[in-house]
Amino acid sequence: MAELQTNYLGLTLRNPFVVGACGYTANLERIRQIEEAGAGALVTASLFEEQIQYERFRLEEQLSRFDNLSPEMTDVFPSLKHAGSKEHLMWIRRTKEAVRIPVIASLNAVSRDTWVQYSRELEDTGADALELNFYATPSEAQLSGSQLEREQLATLRAVRKKVKIPISVKLSYFYTNPLAFVKALDEAGINGFVLFNRLFQPDIDVDSESNRYSHAASTDRDCLVAMRYAGLLAGTVTGDICAGGGILSARDAAKLILAGATCVQVVSALYRNKIAYLGALVQELGSWMDGKGYRDLGAFRGRMNARKNTDPSFYRRAQYVKHLLKEDYGV
Repeated sequence: MAELQTNYLGLTLRNPFVVGACGYTANLERIRQIEEAGAGALVTASLFEEQIQYERFRLEEQLSRFDNLSPEMTDVFPSLKHAGSKEHLMWIRRTKEAVRIPVIASLNAVSRDTWVQYSRELEDTGADALELNFYATPSEAQLSGSQLEREQLATLRAVRKKVKIPISVKLSYFYTNPLAFVKALDEAGINGFVLFNRLFQPDIDVDSESNRYSHAASTDRDCLVAMRYAGLLAGTVTGDICAGGGILSARDAAKLILAGATCVQVVSALYRNKIAYLGALVQELGSWMDGKGYRDLGAFRGRMNARKNTDPSFYRRAQYVKHLLKEDYGV
C-alpha cells in the first residue's frame, strides 16, 4: 500500500487526515476512539475567551444576587472566583496523556494580551502546536479591512514572540485579498494555514419571526473554496496548507492534495458516518494512490496547482460564460 505519512507544522502525521476542533475532540473517550480509528492528528475543541468572560459574569451575578438583604449581612456566599482557563488547560493535559498522535490546541481570543496569555498557557500543557482562529464578520462600517489585518498581524507577531511551538492560523475567506494576507502571515513566521474557518450564519424563522441558531453540516461542494486557494498558494508560501470544510471522502482529500494541501481537516464526515469512518478514509486514499501508481503523498501533492495546471486560468476564472458555452446550457 502507498505511504500516507506527511509532515504538518513540523509534526510527523501517519496520514493527512486531521480531525478538526469539534464536539468529538472535547471528550476523552471520543478522542481515544479518534486515535484508534486512524487519525493523523487532532485539533482540540477551542478555548473561547468570550465563553470564559460570559461564565465569569454569570458566576459573579449569581454569587451577588442575595447580597445586602439585611443590615447584618453583606455577603451570602464566600469569596469565589471563576477558574478562567484552568479547567480547559487541565483537559488539554489529559488529552496529551491519553493519545500518542499529535495534539493541536485551538484558541479563539479577543484582545491581544489574552491571545498571548492563553497561547502560553496552552503551550505549557504540552500541546504539540497551536491553531489560532482568526476571523471577523464585517459588522461595523468604520472598521476597514486594512485595520483588521494590521491588528491580526500584530497579534500573531506578539504570540510568535512568546510561543516556541508551531503555530497555524485558521482563516475565514472574508478578506479583500486572502492571498495577500496569507503571504503577510507567512512572512511573519507562521508555520501553517487552515483554509477555511466555517462561520456561524444567522437564520430567521419566518413563521415565529424569531432567531434561529443552526450549524448545518458541510457538503462536498464546500471544499472547492479551499481547493481554489490551496491551488493558488501552493509553492508560494513557506507554511503548510491544511484544507478544511467539506472533506467528506478520500476523493475529496485527494482533490485538495492535488491542488497543494499538506493535509485536510475532517469533521462533518465523522458526524455523518461515525468516528470509525476515519479508517475507511485512510484505506480508500491508499487504494486510490495505488491505482494511480503514487508511492507517497509527495508524488502528487501540488501536481495540479496554479503553476502546474494545464489551464493557467483554471483557479483564477470567476466568470461563468465560457463554462456555460462549453456545457451547452442553451446559450
